[in-house]
Amino acid sequence: MSQKKLTVVLSQAQGKDPNRRAIEEEIAAALLMESGIDLGIVPALYDLHEGHTGRLYLEGVQGDMVVISWLYPRAAYWLLDRDGIQGKLGETNIKPAGNNDDEDEEEGEETKRPKGIGSVKVQDRFIFCLDLRDAKDHRTYVEEIRRILSECKQRWDAATADLKPAIVQLGMNISPPASNGTLALNGNSANGVPFLKEEMLKIPGRRWYPVIDYSRCTNCMECLDFCLFGVYGVDSLERIYVDNQDSCKKGCPACSRVCPEQAIMFPDYKSPAIAGAPVGAISGLKIDLTKLFGGGDALVIAAKERDKELLRDGRDAVGLSVGIPKRQSDKKDSPKDDLDNLMDSLDTLEI
Repeated sequence: MSQKKLTVVLSQAQGKDPNRRAIEEEIAAALLMESGIDLGIVPALYDLHEGHTGRLYLEGVQGDMVVISWLYPRAAYWLLDRDGIQGKLGETNIKPAGNNDDEDEEEGEETKRPKGIGSVKVQDRFIFCLDLRDAKDHRTYVEEIRRILSECKQRWDAATADLKPAIVQLGMNISPPASNGTLALNGNSANGVPFLKEEMLKIPGRRWYPVIDYSRCTNCMECLDFCLFGVYGVDSLERIYVDNQDSCKKGCPACSRVCPEQAIMFPDYKSPAIAGAPVGAISGLKIDLTKLFGGGDALVIAAKERDKELLRDGRDAVGLSVGIPKRQSDKKDSPKDDLDNLMDSLDTLEI
């Protein structure tokens, strides 16, 4: 039996920002009226730990899926991938905020980047990732989901092979908005085991860890050599992966600066390039900001960030003497976007 409905997962923002909650509720309320859609709501994707009900729900989704979150699509997609929620990245029509049609040069550079080692065991389905920061009107997202649903239906109808019966999903039934405008959430069950709505939307603790974009990662192991906190490891296929994510030092993005392919993301970081924005997506600043603010070399900043965490742990600072020079002797640094350079400069000045 082929897929009949498109699963849409709304990942809530961290914190309780009323503006963010408002657009989340507007999207959810609108999607409740759409036929052909199964809607689920989970806390922030980045914070979901193994065993959290929201994570189990995502793991149980079969077939094509749309994920709406407050993350860059690249970060959201590879975050799901690292959690075993895999599929082909679907194309979307909502452009990133600040993106202009005349930025062909930057986009061309992006498409010419070398191919990485790629993910493994990718499911034969599509995952579409939408960033809630890209538009202020909830109708923009609803219209895009309608378009995606139409595209998926054409593919489902054209499929000749029957799909395996979908497993019972672990999720929430969402009722239409009450008179006060709030969404009513009803308990559901998985494999006959009931659970409470509090389990589905229970807010997990904040987390901080790197996410690897395997479409860029070339398995050079630079991050493994650089990190001195045991975050990275090598799997049975001899591929780099995040082995001990909770050993990562909160707020420190140093390893992402060292990666020659900009394949390491920290989705919650303030700088777009490190948080998962496409390279070259932000432009327009013509000044060499690193020179203007007196510094800003990525490797120097990374070494300082690492030294700060080493000292906090009661260990000795190592500066540039460990895990940095070998790849840099014969290779130029990859370009960083202007806003990223500005944030690095401000970090250096401790502004």
